[in-house]
Amino acid sequence: MTTSDSGKRPASEAPPPAEPAPGSAEREARLREREAGRHERPQGMVPGRDRRRTKVERGFMRIVATGGIVGIAVLLGAVLVGQDVAGWIVGLVIGLSSVILAALLWSSRQL
Repeated sequence: MTTSDSGKRPASEAPPPAEPAPGSAEREARLREREAGRHERPQGMVPGRDRRRTKVERGFMRIVATGGIVGIAVLLGAVLVGQDVAGWIVGLVIGLSSVILAALLWSSRQL
């Protein structure tokens, strides 16, 4: 749609009515609720825990995760050897991937 030379809007583009929309009270309530939630501690993708895990539970979780890292490295090595990749490249890839995954695991505050 175009406007006329005088700069006036056509009747179909009239400004919205001054009355609040029917759902505006609900919208304001949601906005207030969001504002109140901003003062709380921010959450990541995984919500925070109410209590901290015990030392035994944390140790067990890290052992299981370390076993997963070893399993990934073994699988990666088997695939690379199956593709006749040079031995030094296989060792380099497995070593780097293991170190990176272990660093991520042990730096995690959730486990």
